[in-house]
Formats: sequence, structure tokens, C-alpha cells
Amino acid sequence: MMNPGTDGPRLRAGMGWPPEYSRVWLRADVLAGLTAAAVVIPKAMAYATIAGLPVQVGLYTAFVPVIVYALLGTSRPLSVSTTTTIAILAATELGRAVPEGGAAELVVAAATLAMLVGAMLALAAVLRLGFVANFISEPVLTGFKSGIGLVIVVDQIPKLLGIHIEKTGFFRDILAIAHHLPATSVATLSLALLLLVLIFALERYAPRAPAPLIAIALAIAATAMLGLAQAGVTTIGEIPRGLPGMVLPRIDLVMQMWPAAAGIALMSFTESIAAARAFGRPEEPRPAPNRELWAIGAANAAGGLFGAMPAGGGTTQTAVNRKAGARTQLAELVTAAAAVATLLVLAPVISLMPQAALAAVVVAYSVDLIKPAEFLDIRRVRRIEFRWAVIAFAGVVLLGTLKGILVAVIASLLALAQQTYDPPVYVLGRKRGSGIFRPRSSEHPDDETWPGLLIVRVEGRAFFLNAQRIGEQIWALLAAEKPRVLIFDCSSLLDIEYTALKMLIEAEAKLRREGIELWLAAPNPEVLRVVQNSDLARTLGRERIFMNRASAVERYEKLKS
Repeated sequence: MMNPGTDGPRLRAGMGWPPEYSRVWLRADVLAGLTAAAVVIPKAMAYATIAGLPVQVGLYTAFVPVIVYALLGTSRPLSVSTTTTIAILAATELGRAVPEGGAAELVVAAATLAMLVGAMLALAAVLRLGFVANFISEPVLTGFKSGIGLVIVVDQIPKLLGIHIEKTGFFRDILAIAHHLPATSVATLSLALLLLVLIFALERYAPRAPAPLIAIALAIAATAMLGLAQAGVTTIGEIPRGLPGMVLPRIDLVMQMWPAAAGIALMSFTESIAAARAFGRPEEPRPAPNRELWAIGAANAAGGLFGAMPAGGGTTQTAVNRKAGARTQLAELVTAAAAVATLLVLAPVISLMPQAALAAVVVAYSVDLIKPAEFLDIRRVRRIEFRWAVIAFAGVVLLGTLKGILVAVIASLLALAQQTYDPPVYVLGRKRGSGIFRPRSSEHPDDETWPGLLIVRVEGRAFFLNAQRIGEQIWALLAAEKPRVLIFDCSSLLDIEYTALKMLIEAEAKLRREGIELWLAAPNPEVLRVVQNSDLARTLGRERIFMNRASAVERYEKLKS
């Protein structure tokens, strides 16, 4: 079928793709996929080294999960391989589960972890838990990621210096690095600094250039031409050539790893959804959270079966993919094809890559996670949320990354509980000469009020957690104002739960004993239904329940006249 204009013939696409594919998108998708590959492939290899895994595991992760997500995912620009957050979380768990494991044992453990993460995400999809992506607030996520970024930078410093330390914890690692400074390899440090300067310069002055690819290519060329290995610069070493084989999971590790897998699954899904939403276009369908759980879960499970580490959508590579012109998930398939070509053709070349080059790539993109300016922005807007961000940051640095996830989730839930515990309660006045009711303040000293009348508005939900607090605030206002009529403005009250309703009934009886009448105004249909099904409706009668504030005030004015 022909579409008039520029779109040309359209082709049917796969399950997770747009229903129709336009041929004119093909060139844009191919170029975007190749551009993204120039960033994804070096970073995937670098992230594998964070987890203590061979670099080919990074290539497997830029291959199998990418294909599966491209076929099943609902986000057109999302680039799925692995991320700094997932890599450091996987590194922590692998170090705990197989502390003395060799390369082969680590690969099997990482694959088991990936399959377990996939199973967790698939189970979450079955239970329709897509909403859990909202469980971590933006300030808490800022603190968590900044902590992750700092931990990663410290973790990579020994590779930048060409030294080796036993990793025992954040602060002890810093002391160990300081102790080993005299053993720094000048050649390694010089190479690392040059590459860092190059990456930051390209990011600043040539943002479209594939900075990681250029840096690693120059490092490989320098190793081959200048004999850096003989000068003490450690290289990656031999990489198995060819496609990945199947890896069976270790059942004995499943029970040991499931808590970490749950944390990684949460972060993988949270990062993926955040990146998908951030780079989606208005004309594209929004990512479907539960379908995304299936897609990312399947990508992890399939990747683990072929030796990949846990995977997820990354902000950086998604940004590159989108800026390079990606229109659909076909760009992802092109990226995967580039990873396959690397495995089949470039393995001997990659073996010359210095460890310091990968460390420089990791550091360059991990520093972006540390955002002091964002902390300051949060503090300027809301101090309480700034505190939650700091708590999440400290949780990662002091307790480690996996426990840091728990701290981040708890901090988010506590922040939610704090906000719901103390909902806004306003005393209202009316702008003179209008029907506008607004909170009384010193900015509007001439707003209309009525002697003996207090209008109070509660915003949000009234339920067992905050009912007592709402009551305390209203009783304090009553003590200060001493009204004869209290109008409880329900226009911003979303819902009233049984505990709160019971307290309102008890409050009405107490008010009546003290000579104060309670009137309700502007209840929404749900609040009105709850009230009508209770004894409160019979007590108030129709004459004390009003459909809007204006009619309640008008009734009061008539009674006073």
C-alpha cells in the first residue's frame, strides 16, 4: 500500500515493532545502529571488566539481549545492553557468590544471575507489577546513581594507575590505593589521562563523534606501534573468537543470588523505563510497563543462556541511538550485528586493548552519574527530598551497592509516607468581587472572610495513616479561629477511607457538643458515596451537605442576615 508523501511503501514488522515499517526509515535506522554500536560495544566490554568478567561477555551482552528486546520491546529508541549501575551491582554479587572463582566460573555465575533477573522480570510481568518503576523517586534515584558513580570511579582507579589492590570496601579501598601510589605505572597513568582528556574533549566539542570507539582504537594502535605492553601497560589478552555457546545455569547459586537478582531486576527495569520515556517522541506510543517487563525479562533470560551478563536499557546509548536518527527497533538489530562482526573478525585486534583504556571509558561515563548540581536543585526546591537523596547516596557508599538499593527503595517509601502523612490543610477566603476561593495569606490581605465561619480544605487522600494528623491540624485551626460553622471543603479530597471517616464522625459529635456545626462542601462522587453510606449523612442531612463552596457560603450569609 502506498502512502502519499515521503513515507513510501510500508512493510510489516515484528511483534514489538510499529504495525507498519516505512522503507524510508531504513537508512536512518542503519546509520543510527552503527553509530550506537560505536558507543555500546566499547562500553559493554568495559562494563564486563567492572564485574570482573572477560570482555567477550560484554560483547555477548551487546548481542543477544539486544536482539530479543528489539523483537519484543515497545520502546523504539531504547538501546538495551548493560549499564554502569547493573555492572557494579553484578560485580558486588559475583564477588560475594563466587569470591575465588576463575573466569569460567564467573561467566557461569553471571549467566545464572542474568537468567534469574530475567525470571524475576517475567514473574513481575505476570503479576502486572509495571508500576514498581515508580517506587524510586527521582531525588532518591539521583542519590543512588551518584553513589554508584563514585563507587565505580574508585573501583577503576587501580586500573588507571596500573596497580593492584585487594578490594575490601569503599573507604578501605581508598586507603589501599593511597598506600600503593608509589607503585604507579607511569606509562599506564599517562595513557589513561590522555584517553580521559580525549573522551571529555570529544564529548564537549564533537558530541556526535563515537568517543569511546575513538579512544579505544587509539589505545590499541598505541599498544601495537609503541610496544606499551613491554612498558608495563596491561592488555586484555586473548579473546575467544566466534559466537557464544550455550551456558547452563548453576542451580546451587539460585537460592544464594535471588535477593541480588531482585535488586538488579528493579534497577534494570527502572533505568530502562526512564530512558524509554525520556527519549520517546510525542507521536510514538508510550512504553507499556508490563510489556516492557516481558521484553527486558526475556532479553536477560536469553542473554544469560548464551553467556551474557544482566542487561537493561541505558540512558547514554539510548541518547546516542535517538540523536543518530533511530526510527525503530531495527537500529538495535544493526547494533547487534556490529557486535557479532566484532566477535567474528576483530577479536585478535581487541586482545591488544589496554585495561587502562577500558577503565578510562568506564570512568568517563560513570562521572556523569555524579551530579552535585542536581543535589543543589533538589535542595533549592524541597529540602526534605534533598535529605532522601543524601540518604540514598550514603547508603550506596557506606553499605554497598546491593544494600544501597534497599536503602533507596526504603527512602522512597518513607518519602511517600511522609508526604501522605502530612497532607496540606488550608484555610480559605474568597477573592473580593469573584467566585474564586483560595488559601488565605499575607499576599491577599483583603480576601473576603466571614465572622464565625471557617472554611478548611484538605488536599489528597484521608486514610488511616494521616487521619490523626489532619485532625490535629484542623483542631488547632478551630482553637485559633473559634468559629460557629466549619465548612469542610472536600473539592481536593480524592478519597476518604473508613478510619478517616470514623474520625470525622467522632469529630462532628464533638463539634456539636461545643456548639460548632460541621458542613461538607463539594465532595466528589466517591467521597459523597462513602459519606451517604455512613451515619454521617443521616446526622448532617441534606441541609449540611453542599455541592459547591459558593452555595455553602451563600447559605451561611442568609443565616447571618
